[in-house]
Amino acid sequence: MEEEGIEESSKRFLGSSASGGGGGSGESSRWVDGSEVDSESPPWSLMGDEEIREGYGSVRRRLAKKPRRVDSFDVEAMEITGSHGHRNKDASLWQTFALAFQTLGVVYGDMGTSPLYVFSEVFSKVPITSDVDVLGALSLVIYTIALIPLTKYVFVVLKANDNGEGGTFALYSLICRYANVNLLPNRQQVDEHISSFKLKLPTPELERALNIKEILEHNSSLKILLLLLVLMGTSMIIGDGILTPAISVMSAVSGLQVRIAGFGTDALVITSIVILVGLFSIQRFGTTKVGFTFAPALALWFFSLGSIGIYNLVKHDVTVIRAFNPFYIYLFFKKNSIKAWSSLGGCVLCITGAEAMFADLGHFSVPSIQIAFTVVVFPCLLLAYMGQAAYLMKHPDSASNIFYESVPDRLFWPVFAIATIAAIIASQAMISASFSCIKQSMALGCFPRLKIVHTSRKLMGQIYIPVINWFLMAMCIIVVAAFRSTSDIANAYAGIAEVGVMLVSTTLVTLVMLLIWQTNLFLALCFPLVFGTIELIYMSAVLSKIKEGGWLPLVYASFFLCIMYIWNYGSVLKYRSEVREKISMDFMIELGSSLGTVRTPGIGLLYNELVHGIPSVLGQFLLDLPAIHSTIVFVCIKYVPIPVVPQEERFLFRRVCPKDYHMFQCIARYGYKDVRKEDHHSFEQLLMESLEKFLRKEALDIAMESSLNDLGIDSISMRSRDSDVHDGDGTGDLRVPLMQGQRVEETESSIPGGSLLNLPVSAMSADEDPSLEYELSALREATDSGFTYLLGHGDMRAKKNSLFLKKLVINYFYAFLRHNCRGGAATMKVPHKNIIQVSKTYMV
Repeated sequence: MEEEGIEESSKRFLGSSASGGGGGSGESSRWVDGSEVDSESPPWSLMGDEEIREGYGSVRRRLAKKPRRVDSFDVEAMEITGSHGHRNKDASLWQTFALAFQTLGVVYGDMGTSPLYVFSEVFSKVPITSDVDVLGALSLVIYTIALIPLTKYVFVVLKANDNGEGGTFALYSLICRYANVNLLPNRQQVDEHISSFKLKLPTPELERALNIKEILEHNSSLKILLLLLVLMGTSMIIGDGILTPAISVMSAVSGLQVRIAGFGTDALVITSIVILVGLFSIQRFGTTKVGFTFAPALALWFFSLGSIGIYNLVKHDVTVIRAFNPFYIYLFFKKNSIKAWSSLGGCVLCITGAEAMFADLGHFSVPSIQIAFTVVVFPCLLLAYMGQAAYLMKHPDSASNIFYESVPDRLFWPVFAIATIAAIIASQAMISASFSCIKQSMALGCFPRLKIVHTSRKLMGQIYIPVINWFLMAMCIIVVAAFRSTSDIANAYAGIAEVGVMLVSTTLVTLVMLLIWQTNLFLALCFPLVFGTIELIYMSAVLSKIKEGGWLPLVYASFFLCIMYIWNYGSVLKYRSEVREKISMDFMIELGSSLGTVRTPGIGLLYNELVHGIPSVLGQFLLDLPAIHSTIVFVCIKYVPIPVVPQEERFLFRRVCPKDYHMFQCIARYGYKDVRKEDHHSFEQLLMESLEKFLRKEALDIAMESSLNDLGIDSISMRSRDSDVHDGDGTGDLRVPLMQGQRVEETESSIPGGSLLNLPVSAMSADEDPSLEYELSALREATDSGFTYLLGHGDMRAKKNSLFLKKLVINYFYAFLRHNCRGGAATMKVPHKNIIQVSKTYMV
């Protein structure tokens, strides 16, 4: 072990072990034979090349899970119907229409409020001097909506979902499943056997896809670039969560300046701040209680947009339908040149919120979002913009506040009330999207641990993050107080974040086309060529507003990007350090079954991040404590790049060391959308029941393998096992490093149909394996003595010969984030009175 690996240590006794109670029923888990290894092996592990080759020849085994029971780690989804809140993808037509109606309140709020300010911003850059100005701007808006939300998202991007989940991290996880590009080296081959993990590979273009996969997996720079691209898109969505509430609420309230004399800028700012404070204050209650009001309110809003648009078309100038001719776009640019290009920054605001169509996909279905947009949202938005254009043809001086000017006098106050409600709902959607993005990034190791409150018992996606909520509120108030007008906030908003996210999604979907869908090369390249070009043109226009306030979303995005990348960078270095310093099996064998100390009755649950091997923090406990528990379970909570892990496929158990050591390793796998709600008493009881079932199945498999040996049946795993095992009583089954073949390996692949998995436990009596009842008796005695949670608090320091930038990032920035995020005890939800914690410093 490196001398720098453990530089200092201290122990904090936060409590003593206590009996664990609670009832419940357990669930068995899958078994891993140990061939799934980390990216690095301990340098001091005594292991020859021949042994390594034999170890990799072992055969994977699985433990049957009958009957299906409550989750053995968390009582997490007892109230959540269906598959962790996911909708039935085979829903009936009426269910699909019901979902489509609900999407109006959640997905399309931001895009639906865009008519409040789009033309006001466009014509602040291009004064109206002729019909060409109005028709050209309208034509731009029509084709922007038709190309980006309708063509790109509805017909292409929505199909690139990750088992029903959308967003940049969903695309990233989809790519990570097919190609091992995740920088955290904790992927196991057995993860690919999760039912929702594997991808169906079509045969056409397979060779090209495999070449791309190999390039991505063997080029670390491309891995970092891909991660940065995803983090950039996520950061811009969070930044959007700051500016969208500010501009939406302020645009709605600005209608009072039209009707109330003396309602000046100060009154506008104060009223907007009051609404924002109220909006963020109710976030802790969740959206469930008001969710039923969202869709009807937005449906009424879209109906109002369409009705007012038709009214203005009929009353003022129905000939604006000429704008469907894209030739007016050419005339618009020819007449206004640079000013027309600058006005694109206002035109892009008509598609703000389009990314929510993909990001909020998890709560709905693809057909429901497609139906809602094509049947309701798209036609109503077109009518709204055409109605405003018709009004401007007769009243060109009304451009600064065109929406409320075009509303009939008798309908002003009802429309104002509906517009305010719609703006608040639009803000709610972006705030919730920010919460979801941060939860996904936390699950994939790209954001510091924060407190997450689940506000719904039925929908896993409805969450509340207090720290982020109050941060967004403070930033919104600062933006409103600093800019003080809708026009200035629009310049800051500028669509930079929105277009940036669109460019990221275009890039990732193109990669999905080439790598996973294996689309024809010409069609795959047409996608970024068409939509990427449009988005780059818009990006060039909105970037021109940097001096006018467009720097603000870039600052927010850069801030969150730095936080996420620094956290991911530090987490990867820490994990690699733990892999290097893990304890070798030879060292454990030298210690003996007493582990060089006294074994006292009790269960020690040692939480760690390693998916394979014995963590070095165990050495700290052995050095610092006079005694260690009679049964040790290494618990690893691991997130895999899929939305949800089915409960019956959540756990992997393996035995560590010979039987008389009473040491086990358990990996609990979660998807980035999974909800973890656990009661530690139930957790303790259910875990022990699962461990008992594991031991019984292990003994059964050993007996069956012995019978097969007697019949002369051979297998790769048996040959590998026999070369390492010197006795037949099962006590010396792992006198080699854990990654080698084990005594209890599966012969499933040698027997057609895997018939061994279906044999009942009762098929083997205690007389056939006396050691089983002895081990079960010892386990029950340890359970009666109580549970203690063994946690390691690891600090990180850069090595003395490291570069200055690395020292700055690790010793200060990462250390600051780590010291101010949630601790391990709170994150893993363990009882404080049952914790023993030791500290150690990792030199990276």
